[in-house]
Amino acid sequence: KRQVSTQSTWVLRINKMLSCAGADRLQTGMRGAFGKPVGTAARVHIGQVLISVRGRDTHKQHMMEALRRAKMKFPGRQVVVQSTKWGFTQVTRYEYEPLKYIGMVRPDGVSVQIRNKKGAITKKNCLMQHQIDEAKRIAAEQHVKDGEAGGT
Repeated sequence: KRQVSTQSTWVLRINKMLSCAGADRLQTGMRGAFGKPVGTAARVHIGQVLISVRGRDTHKQHMMEALRRAKMKFPGRQVVVQSTKWGFTQVTRYEYEPLKYIGMVRPDGVSVQIRNKKGAITKKNCLMQHQIDEAKRIAAEQHVKDGEAGGT
């Protein structure tokens, strides 16, 4: 899956002027100089994300190469960065699996819904503190294991 973060909504216009002999009789100068549309552009800020891609770890090299080629199509200097998040969510890769195991997150399309600790006190909605601690411990072990295996 990919997401394009910016849309080209700014219309570029040109006020064509003649530059040959006798053109002064045909032109009106800056009167009515709104111009005709010639294209569109997107206004972006420094550090703004342009394209986001998610995929399996087995396809990481292909995605990085595709983004490297895509950045050549944009003006300026672009940087390809690998995120620590799980897909397009706000949950890190190491927190997602344990949180999903104890039921704190629920997949919701390309994102996830994070269950808060509010609402009616029922057996289904109640999370014990030891479950949360266990999920954090599993995430920390996974992080250490991936670090020893050479993953970043």
